Amino acid sequence: MNQTIVALAINGIVFGLIVALIALGLSIIFGLLDIINLSHGDFFMVGTVLTYTTLTTLGLFWPALIIAPLIGFALGVLVQYSIIQRIKNNAALSIVATFGLSMIIQEVVRMTFGAAPKRIMSPIQGTFGLFGIEYEWYRIFAAVASIIAIVAFFIFLKKTKLGTWMRAVRHDRDTATAMGIPTQYVYFFTFGIGFAMAALGGVIAAPITTVDFRTGVDILPFCFMAVIIGGLGNLPGTVAAAVLLAFLEGVISGFATPTIARIFSLVLMSGVLLVRPQGLFKGLTK
Repeated sequence: MNQTIVALAINGIVFGLIVALIALGLSIIFGLLDIINLSHGDFFMVGTVLTYTTLTTLGLFWPALIIAPLIGFALGVLVQYSIIQRIKNNAALSIVATFGLSMIIQEVVRMTFGAAPKRIMSPIQGTFGLFGIEYEWYRIFAAVASIIAIVAFFIFLKKTKLGTWMRAVRHDRDTATAMGIPTQYVYFFTFGIGFAMAALGGVIAAPITTVDFRTGVDILPFCFMAVIIGGLGNLPGTVAAAVLLAFLEGVISGFATPTIARIFSLVLMSGVLLVRPQGLFKGLTK
């Protein structure tokens, strides 16, 4: 039992890092555009499907790490231009529009890819000893790749001109516009990079999870919980909350069912909203 709990806890941390990557994309879209994007999880699903397609077409997994985020970025820009730009500043319409987009993406994938779930063999085979268990090398790669992507994203926000523009528009869009920052260009790029991060998370997670047109429906609530518990607009808090939630669910799954573990996360989120509505990590992270 102890070894099982250790394995579940480590798996939770790995999964939490992947979810953090996806949730960051959701958080920047909400923080910058005030868009409640219900289709975000489906771009994670698109990333898994593109990984499977790349693998079956080219016989290689690794090109998907580039192909899927690029396609995700292009689709994000297209969605921003064709849908979001026309309904910005209207939260109710954003919910309806992105929910409809989610249904469209799922049905298109189901028609072209099929309804049956599929599995991808891990591109890195083998295990090693860790805390008394045999642990997969690929899961370590998934954790490291997610950390690298998250760190690169924060460096981009802090050190680049475009990242500075994104932070400025997010802080005060009217002042940013008055200072000559091309806010429309920032909006396009933000939606694109948000969807690219979700697609990249799908690539990394594809060998761990199943490839299924409904995968995004399962991942989206977890991402929203991470954003809410971490604090709306608090990007480091979102990362911390995603890892914490996944770790706790992993440990609890060693004693109870995954359903009970998810209920615990929902109760925790409700408690945070009641006691600390600004988020568990608001003010504790910069």
